[in-house]
Amino acid sequence: MPARRITIEGREWQVFPSGFLTQYVADEFGLIFVHGHGSAREVRVTRYSPVGETGASAREASLAALDDAALESYFRMSQSGERSPEAGYHA
Repeated sequence: MPARRITIEGREWQVFPSGFLTQYVADEFGLIFVHGHGSAREVRVTRYSPVGETGASAREASLAALDDAALESYFRMSQSGERSPEAGYHA
């Protein structure tokens, strides 16, 4: 699925579902917000519980159905991806 794009406070973010699955895979998945490139890249992560069917295609369809106001709301709940397994952190 191509990343969604949203502008928040004048900054453009790409938004996409993470491929990281938890024990709650039937109920939630991660949303990753990315701004910038290379060493200036900023990553933020939050969890999202879609309504309806489950599975990878359902996650993508659910993300595609979210309006910009809902995406901004999830962004406001997000946290830095520095130590997030969704963003590739390994202990």
